[in-house]
Formats: sequence, structure tokens, C-alpha cells
Amino acid sequence: MNFKKIPKLKIGNLEAKIPIIQGGMAVGISLSGLASAVANAGGIGVIGTAGIGMLEPDFSKNFNEANKRALRKVIRKAKEMTKGIIGVNIMAALSDFYDMVKIVVEEKVDLVFIGAGLPLKGLEVLVPDNLEKVKTKFVPIVSSSRAANIIFQYWKKNYKHVPDAVVVEGPLAGGHLGFKKEQINNPDYALEKILPEVISVTKPYENEFEKKISIIAAVGIYTGSDIYKYIQLGAQGVQMATRFVTTYECDASIEFKETYLKCQKDDLIIID
Repeated sequence: MNFKKIPKLKIGNLEAKIPIIQGGMAVGISLSGLASAVANAGGIGVIGTAGIGMLEPDFSKNFNEANKRALRKVIRKAKEMTKGIIGVNIMAALSDFYDMVKIVVEEKVDLVFIGAGLPLKGLEVLVPDNLEKVKTKFVPIVSSSRAANIIFQYWKKNYKHVPDAVVVEGPLAGGHLGFKKEQINNPDYALEKILPEVISVTKPYENEFEKKISIIAAVGIYTGSDIYKYIQLGAQGVQMATRFVTTYECDASIEFKETYLKCQKDDLIIID
């Protein structure tokens, strides 16, 4: 890919110079340091929220309050470190999901990425002024065209609005996915197959709502040629996470980074 011709990533009124989203990594891996560094480089930096309050003194006794307090601190610190685009990743399955979303909206974060579940009920309570008027862009993470269609149908009916972007994760992505072990290497579930299906499902909503819905590819993307491959398949950008773990800017400890570097194939575990 010619560097001068790398397409910009547009999500609503946001525009990233580099079409790369740094995937949110929880439990202190991607906080203000990594997210701001990626944003300063022209990409989209993302803060991971699960366990974000683990360094707060009352984390073990007051889990929810510690997480909420820490999230505000990390968001504000990231904003001090960059004028670029910052996002927050929240798992819908978390017990404090709604509290986390409310804080993200109040802090006027650019984007919120929602995975480990479908962002359906409850969002109208958090953003009563209508999602379209809120600064924060909501970006669901899906692993199938069916999941994407369910989200878009629900939002259309209940919010009169649809997401500005969708992250599409294939079975090789790290994280909380909906795939079974036997589907991981099955070509019928490969990102190369899922991505065009999600693009096809969202296209009618683009026409109906007269807006561009950016599709982000996310799975085992490691090199420039990987990025080029998925952009050629119709994605507007890519999401990469593991690639950033051993960088100087990553918020993880040096011991954690060294463990990554020493990791062997036999150390990888698939959780059913």
C-alpha cells in the first residue's frame, strides 16, 4: 500500500488520518498512555474498561465505584495527552456496563466500542436527548451479519438512529466472541467471509439514513499487507490490539510485555 494513498478513516464527523483503531485491552493494558500515543500518531486510541479500577485502594471492597472513579481519571488524563481521537471499549456483559457508558457520554469521549453482547435495551435511559445529539459515537462489535442486523433493526425502531460504524471480529480475534472451537479454522466463519456479509447487511441502512456506516475489520491483523487486504475487501479501517502490547507506550508492566515476547504456540489457550 502506498503510504501517501492510505485512506483516512471517517466515523460520523470524526476523521482519523490513519485507518487504524487500537483495540481496547482491559485490566490495565490499554489506558491513557497507549490510547493517547495511538491518537497522536493519527489513529484512534482506545481505553479498555474491564477491571480499570484495580489500582484504586477500595477496588476489592467497592468494585463499581472504584471502576467509575478510575475511568474518569483515565479519560481525562488521555485527553490531556492528546488532541486526537479517543475511544473507550466496554463489554455489554459487565455488571457495571450502564454506569461505564454513562460516564463515557458525560465525559464526551469520541467513541464507545461495545462488545461481549449486543448494545440494545437501556441506551435510551443513558442518553435521553437522543443518541444522534450526543457527542459520543456508539460502535458495536459483532461477529456475524445476523448480530449486526439485530442491532440495526432495534436501533432503527427504538432510537430512530443507527450506529456510525461497526467493528467486525472473526474467530481468530482475541476476546469474548460467539464462536465455537470447531469454527475457529472453518472457512465458513473466516473474517474474509463475514466482512462482506456485514457490509451487505448495513448497506440498506446507509441508504435509508443517508449516512456512511464505516465497517472496521478486526482479527489477527498484524502487517501493512493485512491492512491492505481488508481495505480491498471493503473495510474502511482495521482494529489491531496485540500488535501494540509490547510497545514502550503500552500501559502494561514490563513483565507482562516480556511474557508476550517469550510466548510459544503451546502457551495459547482457547476457552470454550
